[in-house]
Amino acid sequence: MGQFKPVVGAELRAKLDHPVIDGDGHIAECTFALDDFLKQVAGPELAARARQARPTGGPHGATVKGFWWGMPSGAHTGDRALAMLPRYLRSRLDDLGFDFAHCYTSVGLGQVYLFDAEIRRASCRALNTMYADMFRGTGDRLRPVAVIPTYTPAEAIAELEFAVTELGFKAVMIGTEIRGAPRPDDGGDPFRHGTQSTRSIVMDSPYDYDPFWRKCLELRVTPVCHTSSRGLGMRASPSNYVFNHLGDFAEGANFFCRSLIFSGVTRRFPQLTFGFLEGGVAWALNLLNDLIEHWEKRNIDALLENLDPAKLDIPLLANLFAEFGDAHLTPERIRATPIDGMAVARPAVFDEFAACELRQMSDLKPLFVDPFYFGCEGDDRLISLAFNRELNPLGLPLKAVFGSDIGHWDVHDAPTILSEAWGLVDAGMLDRDAFRDFTFTNPAMMHLAMNPDYFAGTVLADEAKKLLAQHRPAKAA
Repeated sequence: MGQFKPVVGAELRAKLDHPVIDGDGHIAECTFALDDFLKQVAGPELAARARQARPTGGPHGATVKGFWWGMPSGAHTGDRALAMLPRYLRSRLDDLGFDFAHCYTSVGLGQVYLFDAEIRRASCRALNTMYADMFRGTGDRLRPVAVIPTYTPAEAIAELEFAVTELGFKAVMIGTEIRGAPRPDDGGDPFRHGTQSTRSIVMDSPYDYDPFWRKCLELRVTPVCHTSSRGLGMRASPSNYVFNHLGDFAEGANFFCRSLIFSGVTRRFPQLTFGFLEGGVAWALNLLNDLIEHWEKRNIDALLENLDPAKLDIPLLANLFAEFGDAHLTPERIRATPIDGMAVARPAVFDEFAACELRQMSDLKPLFVDPFYFGCEGDDRLISLAFNRELNPLGLPLKAVFGSDIGHWDVHDAPTILSEAWGLVDAGMLDRDAFRDFTFTNPAMMHLAMNPDYFAGTVLADEAKKLLAQHRPAKAA
């Protein structure tokens, strides 16, 4: 980030008057340990099948270039261990300048989308059981995040209940899509390649997921999206991971966010909070502006007034064709086919904003601004867009959430992660209040809004009570 000057996180934290929460670090799972838990939860036969089904070349298989040379090494081997050993991470949190940290899966980002239902469910159950075991004794400062597969509402509810009620999880990451197997490459047909089909679990879904959202409310957990779009459509290069990775999580989040709005989930469940991690916030501001511009031109009143083919002034068209046309563009021809190839019968779903009941621009505050939190890494300059009220058509900030991404290739020196984020303050792109919101208020409220007791028993218990007293979220269950 320009003239970034690395400062050890502990030095920077000592100058802050608020805690720092890592909203998105990662676990670097050891497959040998995971295999132990697979045998425990599913038996040796299914565990062997799961091992054989593990994709090579990343979560999308060898046909799509995936995550490679993706974890710290060499002089940064200790940073790699931070993501492998929770007790070691806890012992280093003060060096990093973090008061509290959330730890999300690495391998589970793909395992929630395994095609075989038995293997998918067993793999996620094994991951959650392993996390509960490996993070034992660190709960005052670390929080592992359970992995919830969602190919059907039933499997989602079953794993959510198990993770929360049996294993004691308070944070979850959910699958947001139902993916189909890639079309195999037959070696000669350029139209057969390794891309996957995908559909949202809520937009035009084959299932009703409302029971799952009700279960999230009942168990007081925020459903968090950490969805990759690699392997889909235009991110399926077999040769270049960086090509596939650019915009990866932003597009996965965008797809799920649009689905939640247009399927009416945020209207039907105003108490729900959602997180979208590692994609930044620029896509969200763009989506909000696009939503408003589309609604202004395509709400039902505007459609009927300005775009109804039945209101076409054919005499006017004919006169203009007579004056400005040519031998091909004649008034006779436009009179005969005035609609030409643009004729579309009025569709059964005429008001495409009906499910979310968007009737005026201010409706987007409860539908979009209030429920959504957007995970950003500290070296992202576009975080500043979240706090720019002039760019936001509603005049409100979006809720950016600080995430370290510890354990992955973009963290080269873990003790300087926080000072990378502070570089935005030094550059005049964030003020101190925005930095506080980014590194403490928003990461805390993403979970407190659903569960006021989220930080009970942790080092942040008292600070959480003070924060809630200031914010009094209407979403608290």
